[in-house]
Amino acid sequence: MNSVRFACVVAAASFAMTAFAQAPQPYAGLQNRPIKALSEQQQTELRAGRGAGMALAAELNGYPGPVHVLELADQMALSPQQRQSVKALFDAMKAEAIPKGEALIAREAELDRLFAERTVTEPSLTVAARAIGEAQAELRTTHLKYHLSTLAVLNPTQVQKYAELRGYSGQPAAGAHQHQHRQH
Repeated sequence: MNSVRFACVVAAASFAMTAFAQAPQPYAGLQNRPIKALSEQQQTELRAGRGAGMALAAELNGYPGPVHVLELADQMALSPQQRQSVKALFDAMKAEAIPKGEALIAREAELDRLFAERTVTEPSLTVAARAIGEAQAELRTTHLKYHLSTLAVLNPTQVQKYAELRGYSGQPAAGAHQHQHRQH
């Protein structure tokens, strides 16, 4: 009986080890990227001034983004003045976001370089990580503030229509319109 139990344990352990050895390695291939922490797609998004999810706190709480409002302008029945205002916000956001995205890429490249050249120290790591954090915060703030500004251009009916068109169920988060400053 003990030999049967032992054989079962050995078989189970052997199966587990084989399954583990054959499991996909989540970082396999990433070592070949020029900047390990950023994919080519992420870099492209950053260089184009796109939000890449940085404004989800605004977007999913009833603060529309300028690019998506422009895409949905007809369905939202934007007036010519609103279109012009949102376009100006989009252009300003992009003008701010592109250099901030480039700065984030540069900070990530610097951190990668420190590790690749094996020159990283605890103080240089701290400086590089803080620089990345600051660059991310500046870029995220840029995207979020333009969601805030876009809300001020729209009326509540348009905001609701936006949410419906984007596939968000229900009303925008409570309070989203309380701080709305009308520009029209």
